[in-house]
Amino acid sequence: MKSLLGVKGETPLGEKKEVTGEVLAIRGGRPLTGRVEVKGAKNLATKAMVAALLGETPSVLRDVPDISDVQVVRSLLEVHGVTVRDGEDEGTLHLDPAGAVSAHFEEIDAHAGASRIPILFCGPLLHLLGEALIPDLGGCRIGDRPINFHMDALRAFGAVVDKSYEGIRITAPNGLHGASIELPYPSVGATEQVLLTAVRAKGITELRNAAIEPEIMDLIAVLQKMGAIISYEPNRVILIEGVDSLRGYDHRCIFDRNEAASWACAALATDGDIFVGGAKQQEMLTFLNVFRKAGGWFDIHEDGIQFRRDGAVKPVIVETDVHPGFMTDWQQPLIVALTQAQGESIVHETVYENRLGFTEALVHMGADIVVHPDGIASPDRRVPRRALEQAAVINGPTPLRAAEVEVPDLRGGYSYVIAALAAEGESIVSNVGIIRRGYEKFFAKLDALGADFDVIG
Repeated sequence: MKSLLGVKGETPLGEKKEVTGEVLAIRGGRPLTGRVEVKGAKNLATKAMVAALLGETPSVLRDVPDISDVQVVRSLLEVHGVTVRDGEDEGTLHLDPAGAVSAHFEEIDAHAGASRIPILFCGPLLHLLGEALIPDLGGCRIGDRPINFHMDALRAFGAVVDKSYEGIRITAPNGLHGASIELPYPSVGATEQVLLTAVRAKGITELRNAAIEPEIMDLIAVLQKMGAIISYEPNRVILIEGVDSLRGYDHRCIFDRNEAASWACAALATDGDIFVGGAKQQEMLTFLNVFRKAGGWFDIHEDGIQFRRDGAVKPVIVETDVHPGFMTDWQQPLIVALTQAQGESIVHETVYENRLGFTEALVHMGADIVVHPDGIASPDRRVPRRALEQAAVINGPTPLRAAEVEVPDLRGGYSYVIAALAAEGESIVSNVGIIRRGYEKFFAKLDALGADFDVIG
């Protein structure tokens, strides 16, 4: 195999590079057509599994996607003594925390791999066992994901954070109490941390500048089913009244809007026609507006949404933002489609500073994309500028040609596969296993849509 693009430079010292194998030979140039089903959201299912630790009785979680991130959380729960078993219905998990115990750094690290999910175990484990251990954290290399938001929030609850060469040990010698917390940025992970910690803390917690993504609202629904008292206000304020105990839940996950948007972009990029079963309009409102502006057509059904082109792909200007803005997870597959738009598109990435690095491989495939590392100022901007933002200027249409590329992260990797399916010739895409972190039955779905590919490694 010749040079592989998609990963810039070396992995920084102390950070883990996720390598999950699998190589695809993809023969592009044909539209993707057919139906795929999306299950529960990765960003809810994994957090709801952690929430089961808070219950005094077993929990049942339904529509859980069969993805590697779920398997990581399952392994971590089992390491901590939680019994996890599959239900009779596909995608149903039964979680019993009755046997929960502490685990060692080495065990947690071995099962966590490159995942960052262990940090969300902190609150539940502090309530249950009095301590939590966090090893070095991994995750997709898409930019700064500081854990200081998490640590500062835990300290506000009364936790003591000790760092060592093994990782972080967190204790609560005097228990956890309610707190007044304002996040510097409406971080999804930090909001989840506060919710999972505050529900059993003594007193009232007020969280300001909270994330309000649909998956956050669904996690609040899970916790309320368990007996938590949580209310939220339109100005990003969440109030949590701590309770003495919680019970298990029975909950069906919200659908994965990131996967739904990904397949929609695949239809746009390949001039295909894809019905995404399980997708719903309300949670995708912002995406659907941009999709329509970019030349997409969609039809809302009771059981899903149909996506295809409506004539030519059109240039758009997009600014990523926290909900209810345009999600950062949506811009990568959209950029692939925008390489076929007539004219200049601009994507302002304001959430993660390294998330446009994946465009290097698209340029290698023939795209005309210029990344501005400090972003682009404009009087028409609506999202406040951030110091870490970048912008991509995409000029099209440019035919995509086959190439050899290596998957750098989850959404970028999916985008490479779609680019290869839109390109003429045979592309080689390596490290495809990363995509299994967030896309259930990925190969089977590609096959169902008529993709021409072989797994060669």
